[in-house]
Amino acid sequence: MASVAADVRSRRPTAEREGSTIDQAILSPGTVSINVQGAFIVDEDHSRPPTPSDDAVEHDTDIRLPNHKALVSHVALDIGGSLCKLVYFTQEPDSKNLGGRLNFLTFETERIDQCLGFVKGLQGDYRTEHGPKSGGISIMATGGGAYKFYEEMKRVLEVEVLREDEMDCLIIGLDFFITEIPREVFTYNDADPMHFEEARTDIYPYLLVNIGSGVSMIKVSDRRKFERIGGTSLGGGTLWGLLSLLTGARTFDDMLKMAEAGDNGAVDMLVGDIYGTDYGKIGLKSTTIASSFGKVFKLKRQGESLAEDHGGLSHDNREDDNDASTSQPAFKPEDISRSLLYAVSNNIGQIAYLQSEKHDLERIYFGGSFIRGHRQTIQTLSYAIDFWSKGGKKAYFLRHEGYLGSVGAFLKRQPEDWGRRNSFEEDQVVKPKIQHREN
Repeated sequence: MASVAADVRSRRPTAEREGSTIDQAILSPGTVSINVQGAFIVDEDHSRPPTPSDDAVEHDTDIRLPNHKALVSHVALDIGGSLCKLVYFTQEPDSKNLGGRLNFLTFETERIDQCLGFVKGLQGDYRTEHGPKSGGISIMATGGGAYKFYEEMKRVLEVEVLREDEMDCLIIGLDFFITEIPREVFTYNDADPMHFEEARTDIYPYLLVNIGSGVSMIKVSDRRKFERIGGTSLGGGTLWGLLSLLTGARTFDDMLKMAEAGDNGAVDMLVGDIYGTDYGKIGLKSTTIASSFGKVFKLKRQGESLAEDHGGLSHDNREDDNDASTSQPAFKPEDISRSLLYAVSNNIGQIAYLQSEKHDLERIYFGGSFIRGHRQTIQTLSYAIDFWSKGGKKAYFLRHEGYLGSVGAFLKRQPEDWGRRNSFEEDQVVKPKIQHREN
């Protein structure tokens, strides 16, 4: 971790700053205004800050802030049941006139020590650049892990951790992405897989479907006015858990890769398996799933019957048993992965549609680390919304869908007029927290 911190440090400018300005920024990071004018997503960039080289760590596309020159002295963590999402700011190398960027990192929550080690490296890097009296960076945290790992974070990072409400942060983060960042929000269809929506201000009301380990569905009526209207326990954790039992995949990304290579028709019962063709009268294609995993029992029974017919199960003979096992149908991990991905995604999509109908919400945004920019997941959710609404509603996705909470927590330390469209409104007074930290 020390080498990572050193690499990050080498990328940062060492221009001299007034000590009073630095101290003020550290003690009251809410007084630092982020300039998002000209912000853009960096699609291909080989100059990004170094990050841990580990399969369990994912570095998503950065957001460049070319016009931001001021000091930023805080990082934000959104710690969920499966993943920990980190957002932090770095200045561009070699020149303070190049602005900076927001960096996005994801760690597995079970490796929280690795995440905290990286943040501690950022702290040391910050003190090295700004001096030992700088006090270091502030830590914002949200999600359930902000409470579960609160004492551990304080012990390892040796600073006060400021915890923020999870739902509050989700909405602040989403509003920011919708209104401030070009080419962030998109819709999907087969002809145009990534159709970008223009940043806009007339965004309310809408439904946020946040898919993490579980699923929360939140009706947002206005800025900072929202309520959780439903959800389901069948989310990303369900897919991850069941595929861990049923396949040899070790990471969530491995599972998604297997799903891409799979054929769900090998395990799912399709409309075509029942009718032999489409069921056009009610709009069902032959490839529509009639029953998830519906073929498994039938194929398994056929294999057992075949084995019994050849005596494989009727004699206490190991050689016969081995022969019987080879005659049983082999369900490929790839096919199982694709089937289960479709089952979970279709379920979420239909519940989301029903909630949008009940609450008269036309725009449905899908967020959370379950999606991870995965085409099949996005396609399935889009199809579900389009099918059940008969084309009347759209599913909207984000390129940084897993970072709504961490970005929201990051923005909680900003003044209300920092964005060019006022996407963030600071309703809570931060002075008492600042005073508590000064004492």
